[in-house]
Amino acid sequence: MLYTRLDDGSTRPGWKLRLLLLRNRLVGNSAFQRWALSNPLTRIKARRHARALFDLTAGFVYSQVTSALVESDLLDALATRPRSEQEAAELSGLGIESARTLLRAAASLGLTAEAESRWTLGERGGALAGMPGLSDMIRHHRLLYADLADPLAMLRREGPGALASLWTYDDPGGGEEARIYSRLMTATQPMVAAQALAAYSFTRHVRLLDIGGGQGAFLREIGHEYPALGLGLFDRPAVIETIGDRDGIRLHAGSFLTDPLPGGYDLHSLVRVLHDHDDAAAMAILQASRRALPPGGRLLIVEPMAEVGRAPEGHAYFGFYLAAMRSGRPRTAAEIRAMLRGAGFARVSACRTPLPLVAHCLVAST
Repeated sequence: MLYTRLDDGSTRPGWKLRLLLLRNRLVGNSAFQRWALSNPLTRIKARRHARALFDLTAGFVYSQVTSALVESDLLDALATRPRSEQEAAELSGLGIESARTLLRAAASLGLTAEAESRWTLGERGGALAGMPGLSDMIRHHRLLYADLADPLAMLRREGPGALASLWTYDDPGGGEEARIYSRLMTATQPMVAAQALAAYSFTRHVRLLDIGGGQGAFLREIGHEYPALGLGLFDRPAVIETIGDRDGIRLHAGSFLTDPLPGGYDLHSLVRVLHDHDDAAAMAILQASRRALPPGGRLLIVEPMAEVGRAPEGHAYFGFYLAAMRSGRPRTAAEIRAMLRGAGFARVSACRTPLPLVAHCLVAST
């Protein structure tokens, strides 16, 4: 309870809010900060908070160092074999001093490492090189950073918006925007599919329809592990037209906001779809799924979900990303559960994923 109402009708802060206000007065006091840094019992935590504040200030620079390593193709080059600084300079098109600056900056972030006058990947760099979809997203972030150059203007929705002009869900023609969208989603889908495969058993199902499935990357990952499972994909006509090899996937063209979903599937999946849509559109998608599923059918939702106060990616990263898109919002599992029940689903359960940073899973039953 944040406020307590007094007998005279006025209010005062409740104990939780008073505790927060007291905490803020303490940590914001310069004398208290000096004491915390000098006291052996509080020094470690004080230093940790100072580091976290500095990282908040310098975070954009860190991300740009990572972007420079990826866009210069040095990440890929160092993944093949160690390189000298001269080779790194030639490969990146930088002068040797500039290449050294980039390599050392990346080393401080764990992306590169130097040994025996040669440069190779650091532990984080090696992990990054092993996830090509992440490199694609880093390249794509230049659009997000263009919007975030003035974050308040982005929140006010001033100007056309770089991301908003790209992610045009309601454009029936799609064109190049649909192709860019599909390429980006295809590159990152294997990471998401790995979470679903680890969390949920598809053996109980006969046919799976992936709603808004893009190029079918998610379905291909599932089909590889469950070859007997019938696969179907529903997406906009402009997206369906870009799909080359069907790999046994049955294709359905339409808008999940206005058109009925095809029948004959006992499992539906929504993979990173709900959070891209505002509440009314998200509810329309859930209701369309509920109408198309047979008795005993299930809907599998796989996407990042917000956890207030626990993980920053939910509201800090995805909150601002979707604000720049001007469509959708991050939701907690509890919010999605409530929407599923409102759409007519009888039961909702969570499936634990190995890496919630990438995606959570919810399963709704008819």
